[in-house]
Amino acid sequence: MKTLVWVEHDGSAVKDATLATVTAAGKLGEVHLLVAGANVGGVAEAAAKIAGVGKVHVADDAAYGHALAENVAPLVVELMGHHDAFLAPATTTGKNIAPRVAALLDVMQVSEILSVESDDTFTRPIYAGNAIATVKSSDAKKVLTVRGTAFEKAAAEGGSAAIEAVSATGDKGLSQFVGAEIAASERPELTSAKIIVSGGRALGSDEQFHALIDPLADKLGAAVGASRAAVDAGYAPNDYQVGQTGKIVAPEVYIAVGISGAIQHLAGMKDSKTIVAINKDEDAPIFQVADIGLVGDLFKVVPELTEKL
Repeated sequence: MKTLVWVEHDGSAVKDATLATVTAAGKLGEVHLLVAGANVGGVAEAAAKIAGVGKVHVADDAAYGHALAENVAPLVVELMGHHDAFLAPATTTGKNIAPRVAALLDVMQVSEILSVESDDTFTRPIYAGNAIATVKSSDAKKVLTVRGTAFEKAAAEGGSAAIEAVSATGDKGLSQFVGAEIAASERPELTSAKIIVSGGRALGSDEQFHALIDPLADKLGAAVGASRAAVDAGYAPNDYQVGQTGKIVAPEVYIAVGISGAIQHLAGMKDSKTIVAINKDEDAPIFQVADIGLVGDLFKVVPELTEKL
């Protein structure tokens, strides 16, 4: 079975979500990668070094410069003539491209897979992760998105795959890139951070959120996250949101400060290796999944914890 993996990159480096997707693809069969973009020779060379990869297809064209799904999907469909399965990371971009590929191939997509049971059978979360469904696909061509936290990352070094240029399918003229407002931060990226400090609505205000969470995160070299309630209240920007409708994370350590633990939030962080919860309500649902629980007033506990680190 030949698989084709969409390589998510920033124009210069391969993103971590791709490495987990390569691991998932390897459980199905031979792994080929697709690197699409403008001036992506360096990315293709980095992709060729990923362990377990047999071949890297490169489509170097301005039409793919911003990974517009309307342009990328026809390219993938063209290559699917020689591949049995297409896999993309379950990221914003991957979730944009994969459904269009599935529609053009006229097959059913299997989303956010957690494991590969066989060539045609996969598991995926349903009901905000409270149940795991086993899905069997009868389609000749498989289209899958992969939850990055469910698979080990493939080694970024050690491979020596062949690099092959493929013909571009060009700009379809269906969409255009207008601009991007990317927040710059010296902290680690949320989905790849080893330590995350998240704040909830109990922090009370934007000022309190940053006054308490930021110093603790800085001491730990951690990324900052937030519950949906905190984001909706305006304490933190949208890209901080962890949960079913935010980012799915699985760091080594996840510190939840003033977060009650609604199932939608737990769906985004319960695969974390060690969960530390700080909350004054000892009956908060977060304590049911926490490895370490601290019942207390966060306005006293967090500054004390930060000071002792």
